[in-house]
Formats: sequence, structure tokens, C-alpha cells
Amino acid sequence: MRTYIKQSLYAVPLFVSAEFFSQQQINGVVTDNSKTNINPVLIINITSQKSAVSDTSGKFSIEASENDELRFVKEGYYRFNKKMGKEDFSSPLMINLERAEIEIPEVKIVYKPTGNLERDNKHLNESRKVVSLRSELDEYMKSPLNEALPDNAISKTFKPDYNAGQVSILGVLDAAVGLFKKATELKITKANYKETQDFIQRIKNEIDLQFLKKYGMDEEQIDEFLIYANDTRMMAKKFRKNFKTDAVEYELRAAFAEYRKTRKVSNI
Repeated sequence: MRTYIKQSLYAVPLFVSAEFFSQQQINGVVTDNSKTNINPVLIINITSQKSAVSDTSGKFSIEASENDELRFVKEGYYRFNKKMGKEDFSSPLMINLERAEIEIPEVKIVYKPTGNLERDNKHLNESRKVVSLRSELDEYMKSPLNEALPDNAISKTFKPDYNAGQVSILGVLDAAVGLFKKATELKITKANYKETQDFIQRIKNEIDLQFLKKYGMDEEQIDEFLIYANDTRMMAKKFRKNFKTDAVEYELRAAFAEYRKTRKVSNI
């Protein structure tokens, strides 16, 4: 009889401890600085590697335990980490994300063109061919006419425009800047089959896919999911020329949250 009582006393604390540390469903809302709902926001339980996505109203729901760390990720916003305390389980979480600043590189103009070709050429270091061409045009326009013009060819009120042959240095500079920007700008185009395969292989090489393997997915299942993520999120089209690790990982986790709704994936 005494032995049974002792065993029962030891069993009670173990039951209470398991109940205390069990995960609970946490609800909340994600907004930005203007208190406007933003969606979708990816919510990751870093401790358990579980994830969720906020709905169109900014609301979310995810399982968590005390001392678990939640991470909130949204492109264009700073990441926000929240460590769960006892008080966080009594009411919905209100999460506010701050928009990331976009830094515009400073442009310094060392010399301001005046429009005077002779003076500007000394500062802009034009090629010898351009300098020679400008000199010849200038001499030609200033030289007198060698042949008499027919009386009925033009009106008597005609006045020669000696500035017509001169090339505007500001126009040349504007055209050069426009051509440089057009040549260096990355265009978003549809990826062909080889580009898509290379992009998927780069994901497997550079992105940590442990969050997929934790669900018991083998290499074939992971390949099937990556094709699904690329088709639904147009990832190769957006990122094959500008591969940003954080942005690609965000798109993968968001796609996986939808992928699980229609496919049976077991968490091991």
C-alpha cells in the first residue's frame, strides 16, 4: 500500500511538468508603423521550426511554448524577434514591424558645365576625335561663304544660324548617362528551362532546406516542392539574375505554408 502511494506522488509532478511545457496556440495581429495591416507576413517559431503566414487582415496563429522565440519576416521591413513569456499567452500578440529605409547613394557633381565648349572641354577630358570634330565645325561655321547663293533660293530675310552646327555638351552628357543606365539595368524576363533548372540547383546549394527535411521530405519530395514553389511564386523570373538569400528563403517558407494545406506532410 505504501509503495503504491509513493509511486503516485512521483507521477503527479511529471504530469504537471509535461502539461506546463506543452505548446499552446498563439494568436495575434501584425501591423506597420501606420497601424495598417500588412500581409502576408511569415511567422517562424525558431525553437520548433514551425511556421505560419498572416492572412489578409494581418491576423496569424501559431503554436508556441514559454521561452520559444518567434521571428516575423516581411520583405521591405526589418525582421522582428519575440521571445515568448508567461504574460504573452493571456492575450493576443500585437506585433509592429518597422519599414526598412531605402538608402539612395549620394551623387557629387565635381564640375558644373557652363555651356562654353572651350572651357568645359578642359574639365570633361573628351576624346581627341570629339575635340578635333568640334574644332573643325567651329572653324567651318565661322568662315565666310565661298560661293554666292542664288537670289531665288532663299528669302532675303534669311539670317545664317552659326550655332546650328555646334553640338550641345549637356545633350551629349545626358545621352551618355541614359545609355549607361539602360545597359546596366537588370530586366525581369521569363526564365527558360535551363535557367529554371540552374536556379533550383542554386537554391539547393545556397539555401538551408533543413526546415523541409524536418518534415521527413526526401530529395525527390524536396525537388517536387521546389518546382511547385517556383511555379506559384515565379521565383526564377524574379531572382535568377539578382539572387537574394533572405528574399528567396522568405518566398520558399511562404510557398511551403500553402503547400502543406494541399499535401500530406508529417512532422518528424
